[in-house]
Amino acid sequence: MTAALLIEFVAGTKLRREPDFSTGLPIVGNGPPGTFVVFSDGRQVPVPTDQVVASDDAGGAARLSFGGMRFDGVENGQLVFRRVKDLLPEHRLSPERGRRMTFETWMVAAIFVDGVRAWPALH
Repeated sequence: MTAALLIEFVAGTKLRREPDFSTGLPIVGNGPPGTFVVFSDGRQVPVPTDQVVASDDAGGAARLSFGGMRFDGVENGQLVFRRVKDLLPEHRLSPERGRRMTFETWMVAAIFVDGVRAWPALH
């Protein structure tokens, strides 16, 4: 799985995607079906489905590749990512879509940017 941004979540995570009940009507206030990372304790964290370009959880941990997202580092103990480019046309996106995505550091095993490990740093 190669993309500009790849997030490998901790062992035991899985992916869950809501079914697509598309009506063919323009999106008003809601986006595409949600995608969630599900942790072994049952907690679920949403991710921006419209920016996911590849996903997998067959190896015992969720892995998501994003397009149009940038890893900005750690801020106040959280991993911070920002949307820098929408991958879908404006008319297919929710007006309430987030511009910033954060995860607690314990949720993520590794982050790769352009195939190079960006977090945690190798010593």
